[in-house]
Amino acid sequence: MEIKIDENALVAMESLLADQFDATLTFCFSEFTRLHGAFLQSLDSQDSEAIRNIHSLKSNAAQFGAVTLADTARRLEQGLSQGERQSLQQDIDSLDEVIASSVVQMKQWQQQS
Repeated sequence: MEIKIDENALVAMESLLADQFDATLTFCFSEFTRLHGAFLQSLDSQDSEAIRNIHSLKSNAAQFGAVTLADTARRLEQGLSQGERQSLQQDIDSLDEVIASSVVQMKQWQQQS
């Protein structure tokens, strides 16, 4: 799967956050992981909680330019909201790798800028 990062979003956040950008981006990475874990934990027992967690993951990813991650989370949020859990398994299974690959690319961008 090709992982897309919107570098313009990262530049905009860097401009907005200035000295706080690096710390905020590091926190963002930990939030990706935390929200993913919370999503998986709530997936089988509370769809509303799973939807809330994946919505937060989608929003954080989009804000920091993790396009593929935000798109994957959006599909999961919409599918769960529509009761289509069975058709989502591939996205659920790939989410960990999408997060990891997105973080790697974002860190590479951070080191180059």
